[in-house]
Amino acid sequence: MHRSFLVLPLLALGHPAFAQEAENTLVVTGEALDAPEGEEALATEEIDREAILAAPSGRIEDVLEGVAGFQQFRRSDSRSANPSAQGATLRALGGNATSRALVLLDGVPLADPFFGYIPFFAIAPERLGRIAVTRGGGAGAFGAGAVSGTIALESAGPDQLDPLATQALVNDRGGTEAWVQAAPRLGEGFATLSARWDRGDGFFTTPQDQRESATVPAAYDARSVEARAVAPLSQGVELQARVALFEDERTLRFAGADSSTSGQDASVRLVARGAWQVEALAYVQLRDFSNVVISSTRFTPVLDQRKTPSTGLGGKIELRPPETALGEWRFGIDYRRASGVLSEDAISAFSGNLTERRRTGGTNEDLGLFAGLSGESGRLSWLGLLRADRWTIAEGFYRAESATGAVLTDDRFAERSDWGLTGRAGLRFEASDAVAIRAAVYRGLRVPTLNELYRPFVIFPVVTEANAALAPEMLWGYEIGADWESDNARLSLTAFDNRLENAVANVTLTPVLRQRRNLDAVRARGIELDGELRWGTFSARASIAVTDAVVEGTGAAAPLDGNRPPQVAEIAGGAALAWRPHQRTEVALTLRHVGDQFESDQETDLLPAATMLGAFAQLPLTERLSFVLRGENLTGERIITRNQGGSIDLGTPTTVWGGIRLTL
Repeated sequence: MHRSFLVLPLLALGHPAFAQEAENTLVVTGEALDAPEGEEALATEEIDREAILAAPSGRIEDVLEGVAGFQQFRRSDSRSANPSAQGATLRALGGNATSRALVLLDGVPLADPFFGYIPFFAIAPERLGRIAVTRGGGAGAFGAGAVSGTIALESAGPDQLDPLATQALVNDRGGTEAWVQAAPRLGEGFATLSARWDRGDGFFTTPQDQRESATVPAAYDARSVEARAVAPLSQGVELQARVALFEDERTLRFAGADSSTSGQDASVRLVARGAWQVEALAYVQLRDFSNVVISSTRFTPVLDQRKTPSTGLGGKIELRPPETALGEWRFGIDYRRASGVLSEDAISAFSGNLTERRRTGGTNEDLGLFAGLSGESGRLSWLGLLRADRWTIAEGFYRAESATGAVLTDDRFAERSDWGLTGRAGLRFEASDAVAIRAAVYRGLRVPTLNELYRPFVIFPVVTEANAALAPEMLWGYEIGADWESDNARLSLTAFDNRLENAVANVTLTPVLRQRRNLDAVRARGIELDGELRWGTFSARASIAVTDAVVEGTGAAAPLDGNRPPQVAEIAGGAALAWRPHQRTEVALTLRHVGDQFESDQETDLLPAATMLGAFAQLPLTERLSFVLRGENLTGERIITRNQGGSIDLGTPTTVWGGIRLTL
């Protein structure tokens, strides 16, 4: 089956209908097929390269937080968070650490095959040219997983990159950040090669009055290398390939509480433009994760998650015939497979001896078929897309042995599979040259991750059990909105109502026991406001979301009925003001705000609201050399990222970066 993803488009390209008329110059873009007509009916917020590069922290999470409604499970970024907790979600549908948004890089899903988190540390902002955040469920290719929306990251092309550039920064705690990037033209095609290294001793995430002798700063060390090449095969047909290697090591809270992540990703994409259009994609991901848990009372190892090797692979074919009187059709098939096994050792906090060995894992598969029609007539544009997903949960197991090898538990879970029908439809009407009205309805699907299905975990003294019987999440939602745009300003207002059925959450059963269970639903209703203004060399952006999100629960979850989901804020937003007098000079201020959140599903352990001010400046020193200055949390806000019964973790304190950028 996997071979068919490339065979069909290659055969089709032999037909002359797929080629444009020959020209003297072959043109390559490195991009996907253009978005279908009618996509403007969806609530989409775009982030350009200038805004991407002006993030005060230099991290992609910080960039995405400029879009109201985006959230990770915790407020920490990828320097001081446990990687397995860095899921991405939109529209206040959070509550666990798995991504409910589909995150794509050049069309390839990025979520970890076992845990479902996003390796944000491996996504260097300087490699990107554009980000499009589409709020609301349902999607085209790889749509299973897009219950809260889609975050599409696009690599920068040679027209956005210097032929050779490098940057080196240091902060006031001795942390360093360095990257180098080359973007040479190769004949009619091009290539990009980049490497980035971030390291630092970090800051104390533990408040002064809760530190112990074993408490240490949150040290981090992350490296990534990426190579990308684009070459023309014929007029209107190009081949795009990408390879990425990355590693990350972190220490959280206590000495010895070390985690590590590694990955090797590769993808190839064939794009044919013409009367008939084709986009074919194949990818493979090899990931691993390890983590040592330290006792918070004796400060010795109690769990060694030695390794979690996982594999993700998949591909898609999308075909767009010539436009008809009805509009533009698109047909496609996609496939995703995620498999992985976690191996861990339980250790006595008193003796230091091994007490139990555990292995757990399985395989998830999804085969999707999709078809869509979009078009426009006069001032009216529309889109409709329908997906049918055949999902399979198989090969699940959990095995535990004593230190002597005696079998304590040996569970094998029955294979499950079913079809899920999802999709979305939208209309947009241009009421005038400046004002448009839009509406959309959608249905989304997400199958529980291997982590949710099979892996229990402990954050002392609370034990959270896995649940191999979890059902897929299904979302129903609709939205209405209005857009206003002039030559130098735009304003977008969207009201939405989303209901996530079978929402997976960690449900409290006793004070020290939780289990992953399907809630009846999480209902989120709210308003999003996005705006941008440009005048001369100045620009301003703002985005805010006000959301009323509640749990609908019965049975064991009945006590949660009406509660706000964990980690969800009623108000979140941000604003940025920038001055760019010319290409190499920029000064920007960034403001982020997140409202009160609860740590637990019982609406206890408050995470107070926080407002953060950041800054970025790039000032030319010579024709090729610039001075770069960045500031994080300049007002010194106390950001609480975790609160478990009064035991808290803190987010990034005031941090100042300075360095140079050289272009050739």
